[in-house]
Amino acid sequence: MTGRAFRAVIFDVGGVVVDSPLHVIEAYERELGLEPGLVNRVVIEAGPGGAWARLERGELPLDDFHAAFERECAAAGAGFSARELMLRIAAGTAVRPAVLAAIGRIRARGLRVGALTNNWPGEEDGLQALRVHFDAVVESRLEGLRKPDPRIYRITCARLGVEPPQAVFLDDIGRNLKAARALGMATLKVGEPAAALTALEGLLGFPIQEGPGPAGSSH
Repeated sequence: MTGRAFRAVIFDVGGVVVDSPLHVIEAYERELGLEPGLVNRVVIEAGPGGAWARLERGELPLDDFHAAFERECAAAGAGFSARELMLRIAAGTAVRPAVLAAIGRIRARGLRVGALTNNWPGEEDGLQALRVHFDAVVESRLEGLRKPDPRIYRITCARLGVEPPQAVFLDDIGRNLKAARALGMATLKVGEPAAALTALEGLLGFPIQEGPGPAGSSH
């Protein structure tokens, strides 16, 4: 237990509510014999002006992204089809039922629950089916901002009617969590979903999974 009275929980989508696209990217890299982590390295090194960041801010249509990202990867020594990569990501992100069930239990306790996702045009259909589970859904492609820009966390908290220190944020990427912590949010890094939910139980102080209650873990 932390002693903090949380009023909201905010979930990343990819890698938290649905399976991680990072696993799809890693499998594609292995299949092509690419350097492990190359795609992520290109995204990070290209920075805010890179093709991936521009796609997630809604500044670049998907077809234009394919060509731009292929050029960035080619400059890093890797040639492959960005279109094929994005098709695999779209097909490889199954919903995690245990996380959705936990979200339902959190909302039943009166806490607000939000989704904060870096996404891109074309992902609307998959996200549409999840909207009913959240009090607010904040998408980078619509806001023109993406994690870890602190402004998008503030937008999410505002739409949930809470201040950042009143919220817990779950994500699978460390730099996104670091930005949330800087605003005063409690954070949990998600690897194995059940372990993350157990840690969240420790923060909230009530059970959100089927079976035994919280084990008293805290973050």
